[in-house]
Amino acid sequence: MLRETRGFELIKVSSKSTARLVAGAIAGQIRQQGRAEIQAIGAGAINQAVKAIAIAGRYLENENVSIVAACSFAEVEIDHQERTAIRFSVDSYPNTQTTYPAARNSVSVPAF
Repeated sequence: MLRETRGFELIKVSSKSTARLVAGAIAGQIRQQGRAEIQAIGAGAINQAVKAIAIAGRYLENENVSIVAACSFAEVEIDHQERTAIRFSVDSYPNTQTTYPAARNSVSVPAF
């Protein structure tokens, strides 16, 4: 599931990946390095990756850490065939905002 890329371990997600286990890997990398890289190919894998990112955000909220994810395309070679993957870069930032009960399930977006 993990592979070295740009100094970070790349978390590869498949459609059969368990979202909460991937979320644990994401949260662990965020705690250790402040960011995580996730790669998924195909609709099912992308679905699991997005769920895992949301769950990881929940795991980290008690530590006053929020996350933001950006996605991009990546060309990868699998069995001598070029495939297009979606790569998620997940970064952390300190959560200094007050969370209100009505906004508990919403996503925090930092101001630029």
